[in-house]
Amino acid sequence: MKKQELIHLHGLLAEVSNQCRAWDDCTIDLSTYESLGIRPTSIHKSKTDHKDAVFAIANGITENMTESEETETVAATAD
Repeated sequence: MKKQELIHLHGLLAEVSNQCRAWDDCTIDLSTYESLGIRPTSIHKSKTDHKDAVFAIANGITENMTESEETETVAATAD
């Protein structure tokens, strides 16, 4: 993946985390991501730095998803 694509993905994940924070019942732990100090706007940072930030923010978002219980049943058939 090119650095520009990685920065774009970083920005998209940052928007997802911002939206999740706006929801009342959503709590995500982004302490690892925030400790890196890398933001999508930090274009001068290296590709490796952005890659680490993408993995950290993605892990923070997905950990919240695995902890919440699925309460709505999903139909086994497609529409």
